[in-house]
Amino acid sequence: MAERKPIESWLTDMDGVLVHEGVPIPGADAFIKRLRESGKPFLVLTNNSIYTPRDLHARLRRMGLEVPVENIWTSALATAKFLDDQRPGGTAYVIGEAGLTTALHDIGYILTDTEPDYVVLGETRTYSFEALTKAIRLINAGARFIATNPDETGPSAEGALPATGSVAALITKATGREPYFVGKPNPLMMRAGLNVIGAHSESSAMIGDRMDTDVLAGLEAGMETFLVLTGLTGAGDIDRYPFRPSTVVDSIADLVERI
Repeated sequence: MAERKPIESWLTDMDGVLVHEGVPIPGADAFIKRLRESGKPFLVLTNNSIYTPRDLHARLRRMGLEVPVENIWTSALATAKFLDDQRPGGTAYVIGEAGLTTALHDIGYILTDTEPDYVVLGETRTYSFEALTKAIRLINAGARFIATNPDETGPSAEGALPATGSVAALITKATGREPYFVGKPNPLMMRAGLNVIGAHSESSAMIGDRMDTDVLAGLEAGMETFLVLTGLTGAGDIDRYPFRPSTVVDSIADLVERI
């Protein structure tokens, strides 16, 4: 097996790696501090499209994690970048929150329910029957179907919540149209993020807590992959998958000295 180049840039998932249910995971503050002091390019990623980078910066700061806005990369930003490359200055009907609508506004997209180029589905806590019906009719009329991420459920204090992937399945069932998912495990999200920080996959690493999104996306983007056991994938789950991370560690604390 060929030797990999030294790691010069880092991408890390947020939930399950740096924080868990609003509380920093031990070692996360030291990891972020070491990254910032090193001067190496890095991004904190999330498939959640609800929040803008400014929102997430403020939320992380309240937890004691100082992550600059420009070092936060969301599926909403990746979706906006994809649409800007595909059809600059286009139009979209959006189901989502400020993270997604702001990202689309920032690339000059017009948000409309009149013959849009795209229906863009993101995360929201207020999916409405009226909005879903509108999306279905627009897709049936020819709008292209895009979704920010394929996550089927999201966490809450009360238990699992239906997420973008589940709602996309409802729309697919009603229209017969599959969406194009931009977020993890699509390596497009990783490659776009690497481009933002001027990094190269062969000298970059991805840290995540999920085999089916984080590790798979990092692997397909050509990056070194680290699985932490502080999130959804446990040590006993790894062998269920036909691929493996480069390295498995207990938590982000074990990677501070790797920077």
